[in-house]
Amino acid sequence: MTMPFYVSPEQLMKDRADYARKGIARGRSVVVLQYDDGIAFATENPSRALHKISEIYDRIAFAAVGKYNEFENLRVAGVRYADLRGYSYDRSDVNARGLANAYAQTLGTVFTTESKPLEVELVVAEVGATPELDQIYRLSYDGSVADERGHVAMGGQAEHLSEKVAESWGPGMSLEEVVHLAVRVLGAQPEGEDRVIEPTALEVAVLDRTRPRRAFRRLAAPALTELLGA
Repeated sequence: MTMPFYVSPEQLMKDRADYARKGIARGRSVVVLQYDDGIAFATENPSRALHKISEIYDRIAFAAVGKYNEFENLRVAGVRYADLRGYSYDRSDVNARGLANAYAQTLGTVFTTESKPLEVELVVAEVGATPELDQIYRLSYDGSVADERGHVAMGGQAEHLSEKVAESWGPGMSLEEVVHLAVRVLGAQPEGEDRVIEPTALEVAVLDRTRPRRAFRRLAAPALTELLGA
């Protein structure tokens, strides 16, 4: 009779965390920035069909890095959660905090019970009537949740990008200013010359608080070209 192979719980959790972090780091980064009239999302994504930034509900959006099939399943689950809650109660009862809690439970359960963790990192954001009421939540592969203020960078060289964003971001910036900042940060390199990313290779969307109900809208390449002055 062979003895079963033993791995300590601490080592098992560490291995899972390392596996998930490596998978997330291979993905292109996403930058989320608050501006005067809402929240902007930007990432390098030449695909016109496979989105990393999406609408969840009236004033809630979702951004992700990592394995597409895994975060797409989470996006669909989030839309179903929001639709069911809005239908059962009221549209105003659907908020980013409840959605973030639901995602945290799913991510945490998979991380602790399944053999392979989800290789994803998420941002769930809700635009409020004023900048003070905006909500931005960052969720990690293990289900941990962080309540962010102002800006978030995730995936790829997240720490390097966060430092770049923190150096230049400030409250009350305009949409044009945060789009310029996002594109500059996404093209930043830890070593060597920074890259210039063309508008056609960008995926940019906003939650616009000035819109009457559905705040989410995408910025197509022509609009980005006009904003960037290129």
